[in-house]
This record gives sequence, C-alpha cells and structure tokens, in this order.
Amino acid sequence: MTRGAALRVLMAEDEPLAAEVIQEGLVEAGFEVLAANDGQEAFELASGGAGFDLLLTDLKMPRLGGKELIAKLRARRPDLPVVVMTGYPPPNGAASLQTGRGPMRLLTKPIGIAPIIAALWDVAGRG
Repeated sequence: MTRGAALRVLMAEDEPLAAEVIQEGLVEAGFEVLAANDGQEAFELASGGAGFDLLLTDLKMPRLGGKELIAKLRARRPDLPVVVMTGYPPPNGAASLQTGRGPMRLLTKPIGIAPIIAALWDVAGRG
C-alpha cells in the first residue's frame, strides 16, 4: 500500500538511544527524519527554514520542553500535525497540550515503533 510522497518528520528526543531507534524505524517506514536533541534544537531547525510536515516530540526535555515547542511551532503553523511521546502524560491528556487546530496524538512510553508510525500516518491524514 502506497501512502504517497515521503513525509518529513521533525523529531525532538533527548534520549540518544531512543532517538536512534525511532529514527531508524521511521526511515525504514519511508519517512524522512530531521533529528533534534531537544526542543530548543528542533525550534532552531524550524526557525532556520528546515522544511517538515509533522512534529514528533518528547515532552520532558532540557532547554525547551515538548509543550513549549508545540506552542512555538503552532504559533507559526496552527495546522501542524503533532505526535507526542512521553513517559509522563499530562492529567488531561492531549487536550492540555493542544494549541492551534492541527491534529495531535499522545503516546505513552515505553512504546514500540509501530504505534509511532501509525500515529504519524494518522495525524498526516494518511492513516
């Protein structure tokens, strides 16, 4: 089943091993990945003109957390599709992270690569 052109994912994950495993899985699934070590680096990539279709972010990161990253990116792109992965889901779930009007999914760690891929396809409207 073809899902069209490759989607470019901006990924913010501060755990190096997790980031490597997720990036490999996404590339194998046909995504292009721009990897950032934390939210600040991801925001700098976006601000520098890096093109991407989706945001995949952790919540708890140094310098700039996922919630703040989502708010900053959606201030510019309210429709940006977002997938959040976290070991510490907020009490109100994805609703407490929602800014803008783009689709959002919240995944709780530990999580395998298949649910991440499915969530990305889903928020991209290609699920």
